[in-house]
Amino acid sequence: MSQDARQAAYERARQTFHAEAEEMVQQMEQCLLTLEEDPADRELLNALFRSVHTIKGSAGLFALEHLVRFTHQVEGVLDLLRAGKAQLDQPLSSLLLACADQIAKLLLAARETNGGDVDPDLAAESDALIARLAPYLPGGDGSKQLAVVAATADAGPGANLPVAGDGPGIWHISLRFAADSFMHGIDPLATVRYLKGLGELLLVETFDAALPSLSQLPVDQCYLGFEIRLRTSVSQAELEEAFEFIRDECRIQLIPPRPDVEHFVRLIEALPGDAERLGEILVECGAISRAQLHKALAQQHIEAAVNNNGRPLGSILVEQSAVKPQVVDAALKKQNATREKQAQARFFRVEAEKLDHLINYVGELVIYAAAARTQALEHGALRLIETTLQMGRLIEEIRNGALSLRMVAIGETFERYRRVVRDIAAGLGKDVRLDIEGGETELDKSVVERIGDPLMHLVRNALDHGLETPDERVRAGKPAQGCLRLSALHDSGSIVIEVRDDGRGIDPDKVLRRARERGLVPANAALAHEDILKLIFEPGFSTADKVSDLSGRGVGMDVVKRNIEALRGSVNIASQVGHGSVMTIRLPLTLAIIDGFLVRCGDSHFVVPLEHVEECIAAGNALEHSGDGTGVIDLRGAPLPVVRVADALGLATPPAARQSIVVVRCREQRAGLVVDQLLGEHQTVIKPLGPLYAHLEFIAGSTILGSGQVALILDVAGLLARVARARRAGKETAAVSAA
Repeated sequence: MSQDARQAAYERARQTFHAEAEEMVQQMEQCLLTLEEDPADRELLNALFRSVHTIKGSAGLFALEHLVRFTHQVEGVLDLLRAGKAQLDQPLSSLLLACADQIAKLLLAARETNGGDVDPDLAAESDALIARLAPYLPGGDGSKQLAVVAATADAGPGANLPVAGDGPGIWHISLRFAADSFMHGIDPLATVRYLKGLGELLLVETFDAALPSLSQLPVDQCYLGFEIRLRTSVSQAELEEAFEFIRDECRIQLIPPRPDVEHFVRLIEALPGDAERLGEILVECGAISRAQLHKALAQQHIEAAVNNNGRPLGSILVEQSAVKPQVVDAALKKQNATREKQAQARFFRVEAEKLDHLINYVGELVIYAAAARTQALEHGALRLIETTLQMGRLIEEIRNGALSLRMVAIGETFERYRRVVRDIAAGLGKDVRLDIEGGETELDKSVVERIGDPLMHLVRNALDHGLETPDERVRAGKPAQGCLRLSALHDSGSIVIEVRDDGRGIDPDKVLRRARERGLVPANAALAHEDILKLIFEPGFSTADKVSDLSGRGVGMDVVKRNIEALRGSVNIASQVGHGSVMTIRLPLTLAIIDGFLVRCGDSHFVVPLEHVEECIAAGNALEHSGDGTGVIDLRGAPLPVVRVADALGLATPPAARQSIVVVRCREQRAGLVVDQLLGEHQTVIKPLGPLYAHLEFIAGSTILGSGQVALILDVAGLLARVARARRAGKETAAVSAA
């Protein structure tokens, strides 16, 4: 391998380390927050320890000595928690959360400096945290822990010791480390050194049959394996505990001093599913030796040559008394199970940028497929039309599959707010519980990334403005602990996210009074409850009586609304004084490609998102005398408000002789869009509008048709809001006329 190739491999390994380490820091935080509610959960304690242990081991591979030193101190405290020698209380939990933050800072610094020297201020922060950890460590001095580790690291592996005869207490241990063990912070020699502390190493043989030539050896892959004989008096449970943190990265087989048939059966069942041949299974579990396998295979080969019908390998091994029949039966079952598992799907990491390129190419493919179909129709080529239809169906399947690759569960985003809720509530003197519902709900990764900041602001607002202190809640007849709930669900091709609290709610009188003071509404204006609540989205609006670190500056809610609308979404408020508030966000599942319904108004083409379309009907004459293009028709005995799209968009085009109505629904609102012609369903590749057209009302984006024309995507929520405003204005005018 050339020097450039080695450097490239090292760089890939370093990037992978940082990506996985950042995930483990998040896992640390989640484990600590959950452990505050259940400090005795051993599974969480073990997961927490594994995260820190893996970061430390991987950091050592990249010579990040400061990170290794710091994580080792944290690991020492966590080890005491696992052993039951320390108790996780609130102060220690807060300290460990601060340590998780510090690990994140050290990782960021290592990434930015490519493993260079640590900034003195950052090093001082680490030293201060280590000093706070010291009282929890044995002797109250964390430096002693480092001395012990250093002494252990200098000890030899104890290899090449003479082999003793079999006897009580002598275990045979077979270890095969995975190729990516180094990437997960696993040190094979450290495992051997640890075993030396459990007893006497009688034999340590290195197994490296898969080792490539030196010129082709990847620097980031492990090819080590060991066959070890250990004389020890520890129990099997204690011996198994030595391998607790390498089980996922190492194939481990323990053969006790006097194994029985059932022991081999259990070993076979525990084997990973990558040994297909019967003989390999028996060798790997220790039931037979490699020499016995070769002897049985030779006999099978001879019988096949003589009789043209070689016996099964298992029966030969049983005949030679190499293995018991029950063990062969178990191995055969394992062999069949292995073959089934090999047919199952496997997971792997893919860079988000590669998925983005794939989605872009699929979008272009959709456009050109539509162009091919249009050209086929123009030429009347029946066979070509049929081919393009088949191609369109295949492209739709490719589109759906490609989009599904970018779908991620929103639960991970929700979980990040546990720390936010904990820290802000503590700073405000409030007791708040965070409930999460619908965390498994999936949406496009790009949407998840861009919804983070708006959600953060809504959560902070609920903690600061909505939820009361424990004393206030008790006086109001509520439980002392407040509840903040984040929930998500799918609804009509969209995702609905709710931020709900059971706090004091929004006082409409206070909002209206503050809006009048700021000149946002006329002094004598009479607004509906819903319209009053929407005033909090006005720029510069705030009901806070004083400015704090969290609120009071009038900056935030207008940005929240703007950011959500930039995602083609909407945000609405529902609140009841004394009972709490609900912020409801509705977003599209993806920002790349949607199913649309193509319509025409005059010479312009528009796309209505198919998720909002209920039905299409012929238009009557309800709009002939309507000055603003709105009106009401009778749809099967019920009134349906309608709006002429051309009028709403300011198009100077006369109505067609025969118009149609597309009945759409968005949340609770329902209306009809009057258009000149219905053109049918259309796969729509969404193209964002440039800054010059960002101000256009009722337009959510654009797309390119097969003919090369540009079609605008209608903002259904905005059009329905226009209809609602027109109806309210009509009612107010009627009321004034009646008065």
